[in-house]
Amino acid sequence: MLGSIRCRLITLMLAALISMVLPDRAPAADATAGDPGHDEENSPINNSGLPVPRFVSLRSAEVNLRTGPGVRYPVEWVFVRREMPVEITAEFDTWRRIRDWDGTEGWVHQSMLSGKRAIVVTAKTRTLRSDAAASAAPVAQVEAGVIGRLLHCRADWCQVELAGYRGWLQRGEFWGVYPTERID
Repeated sequence: MLGSIRCRLITLMLAALISMVLPDRAPAADATAGDPGHDEENSPINNSGLPVPRFVSLRSAEVNLRTGPGVRYPVEWVFVRREMPVEITAEFDTWRRIRDWDGTEGWVHQSMLSGKRAIVVTAKTRTLRSDAAASAAPVAQVEAGVIGRLLHCRADWCQVELAGYRGWLQRGEFWGVYPTERID
């Protein structure tokens, strides 16, 4: 009997060790995998206790993007834009797999991320509006690639602050918020 318990204990320890060594294995897909904008109460929870996927921003002006979750993995890319929005797509211990607006993915240490919400204007020049309506007065023209703060969203519009200007953009004009996500 003692041998059987010892065998089970060794098996469990090996399984835990293997899961630590093979972090690239993705969890099984769930019903919300195709809709990252699902409500947070039904989101899968990882070791941080926070929903994944979720948006955050880069804390530093220089962030190493690694091929795996640890310093022994090579740096594949270096982000050089502080407060750039990124999406956390997986967690492993203190490491987060992130994706930027262009689809670049890799692992960063959690200390390089901030919970502050940010956005990046996409595709072409956009008009920042004084209110959440296409007919509202223009506040500024905003070029693609501009990074700003996400303040809150209502329906299809979000209030943002870009280069000192505060106004409204439609959700489809920037990256950094899910289609049905509520931001208060």
